[in-house]
Amino acid sequence: MVNKKMIFVLILAFTLLLTGCGSNANDENKNDKEEAFTIGVIPVQTVGEMEMAMDKLQTILTKELNRDVSVEVYPDYNGVVEAMNYNKIDMAYFGPLTYVVAHEKSGAKAIITQLIDGEPFYHSYIITHKDSPLNSIDDLVANSKDIDFAFGDINSTSGSLIPSIELKDRGVFESEDVNQFKSVRYTGSHDATALAVQNQQVGAGAIDSAIYNQLVDSGKIDGSLFKTIWQSEKLFQYPWAVHKDTNDVTIQKLKDAFLAIEDEEILGAFGASGFTEASNEDFESIRQAAIKQGIINE
Repeated sequence: MVNKKMIFVLILAFTLLLTGCGSNANDENKNDKEEAFTIGVIPVQTVGEMEMAMDKLQTILTKELNRDVSVEVYPDYNGVVEAMNYNKIDMAYFGPLTYVVAHEKSGAKAIITQLIDGEPFYHSYIITHKDSPLNSIDDLVANSKDIDFAFGDINSTSGSLIPSIELKDRGVFESEDVNQFKSVRYTGSHDATALAVQNQQVGAGAIDSAIYNQLVDSGKIDGSLFKTIWQSEKLFQYPWAVHKDTNDVTIQKLKDAFLAIEDEEILGAFGASGFTEASNEDFESIRQAAIKQGIINE
């Protein structure tokens, strides 16, 4: 009788031990799953306009990575660079300029970019209202003292860096405080610049061509009210870049997920027709422009 009791106690203890181990394993798996993969996104449009598209992107990536994914639209471009620099995010959607800065500061690696009409390129535009007497950049330069000019975010490639170099080369712009314009302002986003031109709050402004076209197509601005008076050379599109310590398996899963995206709302948030692979070498011309402006060192 005693032996049976002892056997029963041993079986019970062994069962409880296995249950405890299983519980610990489940807890560990649960904790692993709850460790979110974090993505920071620059505000190519005002934050509210992008939230629904980013929620959809978050759902897709959570499924493909089999891991919780958190996508956050930051209020300004530099905030995303600093988040990557201080290891607060695992991946970021950068402008080309903010990418080369982040690559220099923290080793961020470009892996994906968007396609516009099948090509990974866009332009910087300078736009004005259709009723403006300005018809070319020569007109803008000649009449600069009478023009209120708008850039986007100060860290934007097409909304600031590239047009500021053009205007600097033409002798009418050095900085927000040193220039030949009636006034210079930074609106913070491409859609804000477009609306400022449309509402004739400024005489001209710099904008991303793809975002401009997307704003027209979506009806957020009236394309009939604008003139494009300058267009830059081709610029390589905005990259999605991962933290330097991201493993190859995760990178491949991210690439596969982005390359498969066909959701019109997600694509529309970036004025894109699809996604394609990218690398650091694709942004060498932007790096050289940033060196020219003293933003990074050679």
